Amino acid sequence: MAARTSGFPRQRRVLFLFLIGGLCLAGSEFGPYSVTEETERGSFVANLAKDLELAVETLAAKRTRVVSDGNKQHLLLDLHTGNLLTNEKLDREEMCGPTEPCILYFQILMDYPFQIYRAELRIVDINDHSPSFQDKEMILKIPENTAVGAAFRLERALDSDGGRNGIQNYTISPNSNSHFHITTRVNPDGRKYPELVLDKALDYEEQPELSLILTALDGGTPPRSGTALVQVEVIDTNDNPPEFEHMFYEVKIPENSILGSLVITASAWDLDSGINGELSYTFIHASEDTRKTFSINKNSGEIRLIGYLDFETTESYSIIVKATDRGGLFGKCTVRIQVMDVNDNYPEISVSSFISPIPENTLDTLVMVFSIKDKDSGENSRMVCSIPEDLPFVLKSSIENYYHLETEGALDRENRAEYITITVTDLGTPRLTTQHTITVQVSDVNDNAPAFTQTFYTLFVQENNNPALHIGTISATDSDSGSNARITYSLLPAHDPQLALDSLISINADNGQLFALRALDYEALQTFEFRVGATDQGSPALSSQALVRVLVLDANDNAPFVLYPLQNASVPCTELLPRAAEPGYLVTKVVAVDRDSGQNSWLSFQLLKATEPGLFSVWAHNGEVRTSRLLSERDAPKHRLLLLVKDNGDPPRSASVTLHVLLVDGFSQPYLLLPEVASNSVQDEDALTLYLVIALASVSSLFLLSVLLFVGVRLCRRARAASLGGCSLPEGHFPGHLVDVSGTGTLSQSYQYEVCLMGGTGTNEFKFLKPIAPNLPSQFPGKDIEENPTLYNSLALFNDHN
Repeated sequence: MAARTSGFPRQRRVLFLFLIGGLCLAGSEFGPYSVTEETERGSFVANLAKDLELAVETLAAKRTRVVSDGNKQHLLLDLHTGNLLTNEKLDREEMCGPTEPCILYFQILMDYPFQIYRAELRIVDINDHSPSFQDKEMILKIPENTAVGAAFRLERALDSDGGRNGIQNYTISPNSNSHFHITTRVNPDGRKYPELVLDKALDYEEQPELSLILTALDGGTPPRSGTALVQVEVIDTNDNPPEFEHMFYEVKIPENSILGSLVITASAWDLDSGINGELSYTFIHASEDTRKTFSINKNSGEIRLIGYLDFETTESYSIIVKATDRGGLFGKCTVRIQVMDVNDNYPEISVSSFISPIPENTLDTLVMVFSIKDKDSGENSRMVCSIPEDLPFVLKSSIENYYHLETEGALDRENRAEYITITVTDLGTPRLTTQHTITVQVSDVNDNAPAFTQTFYTLFVQENNNPALHIGTISATDSDSGSNARITYSLLPAHDPQLALDSLISINADNGQLFALRALDYEALQTFEFRVGATDQGSPALSSQALVRVLVLDANDNAPFVLYPLQNASVPCTELLPRAAEPGYLVTKVVAVDRDSGQNSWLSFQLLKATEPGLFSVWAHNGEVRTSRLLSERDAPKHRLLLLVKDNGDPPRSASVTLHVLLVDGFSQPYLLLPEVASNSVQDEDALTLYLVIALASVSSLFLLSVLLFVGVRLCRRARAASLGGCSLPEGHFPGHLVDVSGTGTLSQSYQYEVCLMGGTGTNEFKFLKPIAPNLPSQFPGKDIEENPTLYNSLALFNDHN
């Protein structure tokens, strides 16, 4: 519009705008016009220029056009002659169905100034369809005892024409038929159907079947007709027809009912018994649409929904239900199903004209003309149209359901969105809403700096990465357009002078992709931060910054390291284990560490190989090596254990450790008092003491008997014993670590014990567990013995005994 008025003086443009404002709300109605259906395309309907009282040449200047309801353009306007012409052949039956009269509504629109006229076109029916029966053959079973005058409703014929061209009369042949005559009846809805009336009693023995030809005639000129064969079968002696409780049923069902829903049960009963009382239910005179929508259970009379309902297409159904017994008698009732409208149709928006683009500083300009429509009825079809309130546009209503959109004030692309959402909401329950979005283009200036999608980015990279690895992408957006929105990314100088950022990270200036320049080591550098900048290409250029933090993720690149026992020592570490140890006795504990972090540093321990399988076990989580059973005399004195220390990385890394264990007889206590027992009650201590005394007495008796036997043998071999009177120590190196018999750990000192019998002049001295004198002061001081009460009690007990 701005382009059309740019050549006018300023005073004329103001007058022109006032004229448009005064005519926008104007509207009138024309017609009705009429045209016969099936008229060829381009046929003359009326001269709109004459009816509008306008010159023909002004129609194009006013941008006059014809818009039909719906999506199809049935009419067109010849701007050279002003004639209203048909745009296609109009089929009344296709457009209106049985509705009479058939009226097509359309509008005449003008943009300069904006005006709307409503008009209607009546489509006159012609007799172009012949009557037809859905079933070409009808079978009618009539008992022979049917009374004269009984009437039998037959299936009506269908004719797509309406009014006078529809079905007017029914006849039956042959003319020589003396049993029946046909009567034409009218339904409450105005549709005519045939009824066969019995004029003469039937006799099954005389004539069991009759064949009649039913003819339907319409009222056209010349009339058209359709025929069907009526086969009458005379039924012998069944004098009680089925009867329904009601002759007329009426039910209402919402159009959104689910398939399979029970609509109604039309049940009948028969006073006859046996097979004459067994009923079968069927539909009669039902259209194809009815049979696709509803079904009836032939045994129970239940009518169920099998097709989708649509109130906008069909508001009600009239169904005749027939109940027939096995003897051929039947009863009928009428079921009227009223479809209840629900709000299941969204409002529709139809755009008639749209103007775009619009200059940024344009004022009060027509943007769009559109209409709204809702196929529902009643309150469900009432609509409310609106646009957001914070936009510089105004929505105005002209005639019913027609709106036009205009600008209100200057447009600013940076502060106002380019998108306008038109919202149409109906007043049904629930309310349905349709939105239509249009884009109004405006010019742009560079007044918006780039904005990062995040002010703080956190990126993760696995250590030992490949050089030039893509580790992440930063992104910024610019609400401007064109070159003002093209962004260049860069790295900003690091605040930390010790951080050589140029050797760690590079950035792609076009897309913001970040790359690691070299392999990173988690153990050396776990995290670092830097800033990135985004600059647009506007004039002047605008920029913004974002902070990036890079976290180096640990990889399982370090194997476990064994701290104890050391595997690189010149002398292997040997642990001592008393033969009297109980199952679960702590032999030693393997200590290991891993330089990695997280689950890569979680260690587990596993016994790979042992000299005696089943004697030792290792705890998987803490590396404690314990005995699994009691020791026996048959167990070897020396044992070698191979343990595996493995981390929880993927793939896992491991280290192995070798343990040497020596079994010793240095402690012969029959019972080792556990710390837990010391905390028991006095009654438990007394019972335990009693058991201990009994055990000691038994062991002492056996021991004394062995000593006496041994002394006897020595006396018998005195001469030989004299030559062997010295006491010898075990050959070889004796291990230097003793096991703490209290179960609390390993001792830190080394001991050697002398166990032998000494020869003398008059008596023999029995020495047991006596420490060798040179080692006692330095390796087993009295203070250590006092601090180890269990060992002290064991030595004192056996010294007192001896």
